[in-house]
Amino acid sequence: MQRRSVTSVLAAASLLLAAGCSSGGAPGPAGSHAASSAAPTGASSPGGTPASPSASAPPAKGTVKVVSTLTTGLASPWGVAALPGGDLLVSSRDTGKIFRVAADGGRRTELGTVPGVAPGGEGGLLGIAVAPSFGRSPQVYAYFTTESDNRIVRLNYDAKKQPGSQLGAPDTVLKGIPKGQIHNGGRIAFGPDKMLYAGTGETGDTGLAQDRTSLGGKILRMTPDGEPVHGNPDAGSVVYTYGHRNVQGLAWDAEGRLWAAEFGQNTWDELNLIEPGKNYGWPEVEGKGRGDARFVDPVAQWKTADASPSGIAIAEGSVWMAGLRGERLWRIPLAGRQASAPPQAFLQGEYGRLRTVVAAQDGGLWLVTSNTDGRGEPKQGDDRILRLDVS
Repeated sequence: MQRRSVTSVLAAASLLLAAGCSSGGAPGPAGSHAASSAAPTGASSPGGTPASPSASAPPAKGTVKVVSTLTTGLASPWGVAALPGGDLLVSSRDTGKIFRVAADGGRRTELGTVPGVAPGGEGGLLGIAVAPSFGRSPQVYAYFTTESDNRIVRLNYDAKKQPGSQLGAPDTVLKGIPKGQIHNGGRIAFGPDKMLYAGTGETGDTGLAQDRTSLGGKILRMTPDGEPVHGNPDAGSVVYTYGHRNVQGLAWDAEGRLWAAEFGQNTWDELNLIEPGKNYGWPEVEGKGRGDARFVDPVAQWKTADASPSGIAIAEGSVWMAGLRGERLWRIPLAGRQASAPPQAFLQGEYGRLRTVVAAQDGGLWLVTSNTDGRGEPKQGDDRILRLDVS
């Protein structure tokens, strides 16, 4: 496998066609299937097939019921990935460890510690994912901060070994993503096209978002080996979209459209419909209604005190968005490429900061709190994973 650095990945990225995150606390110097987009109709899925509109919209008003607490006492949980049988893998940002949590009963098993993780600020062990081929070749993908960069690796997973020793040595898939004390992005997920996507941040250096030779402030699309994918805007680059401040939420709707949540600075957090090669505006614009055809308007937006979104998931025809600073779960019902009703908030202030939300196999959600990340106010039992029934 060729291991790609930022130099080799982006050598031709300057030919890319056309041409916002708060830290999740105070404003900084933030799947499965899926509010109004300025992108044209007839958008293409990653494979190039025109995306059709949804047949019908979900109800304007939804419901959320917390039915159980799966597990408690998690330390700085960040990424979550569902295994084929329904169990969850959970990353710990500050310890560099990955745990398996049984969907039935919440029994927790330590897989091991990812070597090379250098936690600090918003960095550390962030997103994790399992490939579509996991049943044949059990591998875990991880996005994490090192002493020099952010990178994506994959590790063999052997559940038959002793707890704490179930992860193999990391194999680097992509390196050279800029790192910082803030805005490290970190969400990774495999799309319906079986390609690996990653949301990155601009590390507080706002110019990186519009710099098409940088991996910072982007959404990336690559093969499971870290190579550029046919259909990317530039054949030699993993850059899929640019002009992002800090992307920590990725999810696909039933029609294969990609949605992303992004932290704003002081004004607007965003939910965006993602289309290859498009410029999402940061740092030139934040939020929608600026009337500049160079940039894509968000589908929906929130004041940063009400959201600071991290993870998103799609269930029952709606985007569900976890809010950190906003300490609430947002529901955005969809009708094709549009929001069919205004966003609706749930659980406001009940469980503190909310980091990650994952669609469960039965249509419900797993929701992960984030009160032990240095910015929350932990209560007894934090951090926890909640099981939600939603409509």
